[in-house]
Amino acid sequence: MSVVRSKILGVGSYLPEKIITNDDLSRMVDTSDEWITERTGIKLRHIASENEKTSDLAYRAAIDALKSAGITSTDLDAILVATTTPDDTFPATATKVQKLLGMQRGFAYDLQAVCSGFMYAMMTADSLIRSGQVKTVLVIGAETLSRLVDWTDRNTCVLFGDGAGAVILTASEGNGTSLDTGILSARVFSDGTYGDLLHTTGGPSSTRTVGTIFMNGREVFRHAVVKLASAAEEVLRNANVSSQELTWLVPHQANLRIIDSTAKKLGIDMSKVVVTVDHHANTSSASIPLALAEKVKTHEIKRGDLLLFDAMGAGFTWGAMLARY
Repeated sequence: MSVVRSKILGVGSYLPEKIITNDDLSRMVDTSDEWITERTGIKLRHIASENEKTSDLAYRAAIDALKSAGITSTDLDAILVATTTPDDTFPATATKVQKLLGMQRGFAYDLQAVCSGFMYAMMTADSLIRSGQVKTVLVIGAETLSRLVDWTDRNTCVLFGDGAGAVILTASEGNGTSLDTGILSARVFSDGTYGDLLHTTGGPSSTRTVGTIFMNGREVFRHAVVKLASAAEEVLRNANVSSQELTWLVPHQANLRIIDSTAKKLGIDMSKVVVTVDHHANTSSASIPLALAEKVKTHEIKRGDLLLFDAMGAGFTWGAMLARY
């Protein structure tokens, strides 16, 4: 049976030049490289410069993805940007990227699901492609989380970094089996009752400020492993694929202990898990496309590989996606 699949045509990434190491942070707050590494696996994070906006990072990742795909912006039908740190309250950061790319056709808009944003955007793009409304979509996860960090709070300032990752999806014909190239299964979820566990302390409608990040780390960890594993198991089941058939797990890069615990719960050896949290930190919606692009560029992820993505973020929001690269 012939079906429409959303094939990953190209990937791209951009990380700001400025780097803050754990030793740098130890001179800013009461912490140490040992303390941060033991609890999170993070060694360093990239930080946007004063004149770098989220749209700038997103644009650089988009250019990289277009080059990878061998197409130009005139081939795009839509741009979806997942971000929780937009340049402005409005207009959408996606429309700014659209302008920077010189694209005056199609449409562009933002999605906000925090660390799960890229999963939400990919599923949305996949739905648009499979419905026939578009053929080629640029999906970007881009964040300047350093603008939301309280640099005096050692429990949160050590966790986050800035960056952008991009994926270009295009319509491709498949046979309706797990051997097809492209997105095979995807599911996203949310439960707003957990909103108080991870949030910012402000917003335009409440405090009229952007606020800073607050997190109950112990509770977030407890829920994350269960929800990530559950979402992953559902998309595998929907595609009639076992975890042992996977080539790679490409998880949200929030915390090495969460990644390790989720992999164990799914029965996936860590040798098959992409880990970039040590040198990217948590870049929210950018973390999965950044991790994907890094491993594609080093040729560790190759055409035909079966990839499982999963993420969880504030809200709570969470989701998983299975795709053959």
